[in-house]
Amino acid sequence: MYDISKVREDFPILSRTVYGKPLVYLDNAATTQKPLCVLDAMRDEYLNVNANVHRGIHWLSQQATDLHEAARETVRKFINARSTAEIVFTRGTTESLNLVASSFCEGFMDEGDEVIVSNVEHHSNIVPWQILAQRKGIVLKVIPINEDGVFDMEAFQQLITERTKLVSVAHVSNVMGTINPVREIIRIAHTYDIPVMLDGAQSVPHFAVDVQELDCEFLAFSGHKVYGPTGIGVLYGKEEWLDKLPPYQGGGEMIETVSFNGTTFERPPLKFEAGTPDYVATHGLATALRYVTALGMDNIHQHEQMLTDYAIDQLRNIPNIRFFGVPNNTDNAQTTHQHDAAISFLIGDIHPMDLGTLLDQLGIAVRTGHHCAQPLMERFGINGTVRVSFALYNTKEEVDTLVAGIERVVKMF
Repeated sequence: MYDISKVREDFPILSRTVYGKPLVYLDNAATTQKPLCVLDAMRDEYLNVNANVHRGIHWLSQQATDLHEAARETVRKFINARSTAEIVFTRGTTESLNLVASSFCEGFMDEGDEVIVSNVEHHSNIVPWQILAQRKGIVLKVIPINEDGVFDMEAFQQLITERTKLVSVAHVSNVMGTINPVREIIRIAHTYDIPVMLDGAQSVPHFAVDVQELDCEFLAFSGHKVYGPTGIGVLYGKEEWLDKLPPYQGGGEMIETVSFNGTTFERPPLKFEAGTPDYVATHGLATALRYVTALGMDNIHQHEQMLTDYAIDQLRNIPNIRFFGVPNNTDNAQTTHQHDAAISFLIGDIHPMDLGTLLDQLGIAVRTGHHCAQPLMERFGINGTVRVSFALYNTKEEVDTLVAGIERVVKMF
């Protein structure tokens, strides 16, 4: 394991105060804080190597291009893709999901064809498909979940028909932290020759993800959730699929030749990277991935799992708490293998926004609301939850502060 006190020194924001109280930052599922090495790397590039990438013959452009393409190789290693041709830079998970939805639907789906998602999805894996359903008449099917937030796998198999063209699901729920059975989903889908897209926004930052071992066709994640900058993300796609998909956007960089008689396109990944990329952010992302790799993804997962289990155990002592994605019956509270890094709950009749606002006055940052997962809220018959989410720099002492803060707020109602 790593030295948590040394790690926290890499994140100066964690030492600041809010309303005169030490900051306890537990909103990491929304965005993580950035280590100094990431900020330094990006500042250094802007100061010393700032030039547009690709095709420039001058020294600055070549150096910037080298950093940009080295970042692609860093991402490839991090998720164990076969080739850098399988790593497409996007603005984040949302754009990656929209890219696949748009290009896959255009290239491989007709009216009446089906895509399967789940009841736990973030809006970015629902709304693009609904837009395409309106435009093209495709059909959206939904894997149901039980009261503990677990996929109904029997129902999933029954949803599959000869018209099913793609399965697109979250690896980990952004609301509940439940680790979904994606290996089994991929295995079943592949028996029908159906490709699978994974939303890895909440998995890639927390434990090692090996796309070759998973054997998914596509995976998306965001830089800002894995200690990198905002506005940068990744779409992994098997090379044979990226070759077949039509371009998502047109313009510079993604072309081979252009004339008024027609255009030919570059091969992946450039085919999907129209316009000037955020080449400084890709360098920042690569720096962040090297940072977490040095700490060890298994170490990070072990630390965050300890925090999650400890927090659940402590929160259970609060009267009238209701968890989502965690068994409320303590006799069945087996969280270790299926739950990680995020906990959603309600306490009695206290509105989640009231609880979150009062915790903020104590310096404790949590997320409240529907978490861009309104269909999941509807499934549970609620309007929103309080969510706490952990990162590699959080501590047991911060969990104790959270629990003490909640107990203090509860006494006010």
